[in-house]
Amino acid sequence: MSIPQVAIVGRPNVGKSSLFNWLIGQRVSIVDPTAGVTRDRISYLLDLNPNDSEEIDPSRKISNRKARKLAATDFVEEKSHFIELTDTGGIGVVDVDDLSEDVEDQIQLALRSADLVLLVVDAREGIVPLDEIVAEKLRKLTCPILLVANKADNEKDAWKAEEFHRFGWGVIPVSAVHKHGRIALTEAIETTLLEHGAFDKPENPVEPVMKIAIVGHRNVGKSTFINSLTKEERVIASPIPGTTRDSIDVRFEMDGKTFIAIDTPGFQRSRGVKTDLEYYSTVRAERSIHLADVVLVFFEAAQQITKVDQQLTALVEREYKPCIFVVNKWDLMVDQMPTERWAEYLRETFPNMRHVPVAFITGQTGKNIRKLLNHATMIFKQSHSRVSTATLNKLIQAAVEHHPPPLHYHRRVKIYYATQAETSPPTILLFCNMPDAISPQYQRYLLGVLRDELPFAEVPVRLIVRKRESEPAKENP
Repeated sequence: MSIPQVAIVGRPNVGKSSLFNWLIGQRVSIVDPTAGVTRDRISYLLDLNPNDSEEIDPSRKISNRKARKLAATDFVEEKSHFIELTDTGGIGVVDVDDLSEDVEDQIQLALRSADLVLLVVDAREGIVPLDEIVAEKLRKLTCPILLVANKADNEKDAWKAEEFHRFGWGVIPVSAVHKHGRIALTEAIETTLLEHGAFDKPENPVEPVMKIAIVGHRNVGKSTFINSLTKEERVIASPIPGTTRDSIDVRFEMDGKTFIAIDTPGFQRSRGVKTDLEYYSTVRAERSIHLADVVLVFFEAAQQITKVDQQLTALVEREYKPCIFVVNKWDLMVDQMPTERWAEYLRETFPNMRHVPVAFITGQTGKNIRKLLNHATMIFKQSHSRVSTATLNKLIQAAVEHHPPPLHYHRRVKIYYATQAETSPPTILLFCNMPDAISPQYQRYLLGVLRDELPFAEVPVRLIVRKRESEPAKENP
């Protein structure tokens, strides 16, 4: 089950980024009095009930009895409630670089996926016309809304914040700068999400319809592939580049299962976007990747990998989407090159995605399409797999004992525990005393161990390293 999404929204300069940094306990979002500093969505996985648990320390011996007790303890899964907290740009901002529409697109993406919205206002300034415009927009949403009156630095400001009750939502006064009200806010977030079932795991979940985005450069055969899947002319297939200009959802069935295939416009490099139509086609292709469960990245067998392919694959990687590299029109190369050479070419070009499976098809004739779809179903299931905290801790402990992290400024790094916080993508939280000391190389080592032993062999795994505080932070009275 996906982790609940909580979006922070509001007009510019009400302290959204300050609130975001304060809640997560570190400076991630840029805080500046200039309106419009935040443009993209910035997300952070936050535990509403941080838990200090037994550490995994390879330097000390643990008795067999104590080790069994540690392995059987599934404490984090039971006590923790994780949320994906997202900071957004100011609604109504006039961007100096003429990116206002882009900022608005990012806000709308955050709102569409939100399970809860935090509407942030300025308690000192009171209600201004733009606050009313923002509130009116949010009333159209179906998810719950909490109104957070920031900058309530003293009793006078907190009393003034009461006027926001007229918007129809309860008001929670806080001060991100002076660190007042954090407990009240996090408890309100947790209570609201619990009341709306955001943390519930259904006993008999309905098998979801898998959404497959078909992406690639122009004229690589995406639309022809869709027509072969559905066995009818559902989309226009033409040798003219750029025929598909919008993302098209096509529902079809195979072996009794329902799928949604998303045919996307041909991707092109940013500097090649010359018209508004091409710009919006590119945006829709990116949005399709964001919404997809599995992405099929198409390459043309008779052509070399291009900069466009690299840019597109980087986007899929950043979104942590399960994907398959699909070499299309293989009938043109079947007698000239072995499949393994093309597969190795892909692995050398995309070394961070060596886990991605490679398929060779001919979309025109439908060759190997059924096998490809079965493989897509398999990695879709992998991305939704969940393992217990006890299993993770056993693996991490064994990995650390076999290959301890290197010393950091002559200090020993201690890894305390790990837990899976989310599926799709599988997200592993690793708690230690010095997160900066867990280098990218060591993270790749740990991910390799997890992939070898857990059902995540062919999907991206997000590893997040966090510092475990020995004492919980004290809030100012």
